[in-house]
Amino acid sequence: MVSTAARILVPSATAFVLGIGFAPFLAGILYRAKAWKKKSGKETGMGGGGTPIFNALHKEREVSTPRMGGILIWASVLATALLFWVLAQTLGSYWPMLNFVDRRETWLPLFALAAGALAGLIDDFLEITEGRGGLPLIRRLAIVGTIGLVGGWWFYAKLGVSAVGIPFAAPLALGWFFVPFFALVTLAVYAGGTIDGIDGLAGGVFSIIFMTYAGIAFGEGQVQLAAFSATTAGATLAFLWFNIPPARFYMSETGSMALTLALTMTAFASDSIARGVGVFILPLVALPLTATVLTTLMQVFWKRVFQKKLFLVAPIHHHFEALGWPAAKVTMRYWVITIIAGVLGLVTALAARLP
Repeated sequence: MVSTAARILVPSATAFVLGIGFAPFLAGILYRAKAWKKKSGKETGMGGGGTPIFNALHKEREVSTPRMGGILIWASVLATALLFWVLAQTLGSYWPMLNFVDRRETWLPLFALAAGALAGLIDDFLEITEGRGGLPLIRRLAIVGTIGLVGGWWFYAKLGVSAVGIPFAAPLALGWFFVPFFALVTLAVYAGGTIDGIDGLAGGVFSIIFMTYAGIAFGEGQVQLAAFSATTAGATLAFLWFNIPPARFYMSETGSMALTLALTMTAFASDSIARGVGVFILPLVALPLTATVLTTLMQVFWKRVFQKKLFLVAPIHHHFEALGWPAAKVTMRYWVITIIAGVLGLVTALAARLP
């Protein structure tokens, strides 16, 4: 008999080992293909105009370090899921206990991970071959919004979910508005993916966030969802092993889109469907992503209303770089903040379930 802890930790360790083993092979392919930007920096910012400070900070590494490193993450997760699913179907015995592919808990997170990976891969491919910034922002938002609508519809129509959990209170019933609300949350989390901008930053932050949700799902009795979250964290840690400064490759869009979409689905799966509050605590658990989105919006607002910048450069982690903080200091302090926020979110989620 396989223990509950083993059902979560074995897939996670498997994804980590697969990622570590696959990384040198992937790096070799990316370097031979010269899969990096043809021109460093950004031509325009979100609010319009140039981004000279950002470009100065990243003028060298972006044109010598490959993109598409996110392949390592989603490939390891999907390979692990497929491996244990096949073993469960063919060998029986204790293997079905390690299979975390489940209609109610993990179908949507796995679908979102794969869909985001594919869309992001197309964007990265266009970026490195045409050098024009990949897919236009409006198209990427349309893809993410569509996936969010599909996810919201699945929860609403197939799983019967139309409410969001509130700590220490009755769930907030949204009715049919649950579907567009789901899509809006998906877009907001995706916007936080722009945190992928400093060596080791996104990998560390996302691995902590997913490990936190593994703990939340475990506390709610959602073993398959906990296994998926832990597996994603394990694969992301394997990526981080090679992304610690100096990075061998960058996560880029194929990684950040896959992870942000999967994170949204995981948060909703750990919400009212399990009498939890996974969505309510998402801004806290994913605090660095929240700060990324909010500081970007604040920068745009400030520039348009007051005709000047609020930050030297947005999102705020680049502002710290511009102030002279070493990139490694920014990264590790973000890891510390994410751990603290994750612990607070985990405690809130578990306390909210107490009778």
